[in-house]
Amino acid sequence: MNTTLLAEFTAREGREDEVARLILDYAEKVREEDGNLAFDVYTKASHPRAYRIFEVYRDEDAFQAHLKAPYGGPFNAALAPLIEEDASVLTFLDPVS
Repeated sequence: MNTTLLAEFTAREGREDEVARLILDYAEKVREEDGNLAFDVYTKASHPRAYRIFEVYRDEDAFQAHLKAPYGGPFNAALAPLIEEDASVLTFLDPVS
């Protein structure tokens, strides 16, 4: 079964360009992971500093491999001072059948 989640965070005012560059660079790396099926970056139309990242991994093992990727820690460390939250807020999703 796929592991699907929504990651949410809000760029601090004035840091929008830095956040956009950082997340787009990170997205390129994640999309190259063997078990990544989707890593789609959005902002809310009504609040462009509010990011929503839709992520899908082949399975839980692929998600765990993603968490262990060597670029993840540096990305999160660089992102932390640029966003309003302490870290990305993750919501795991299940399909409706």
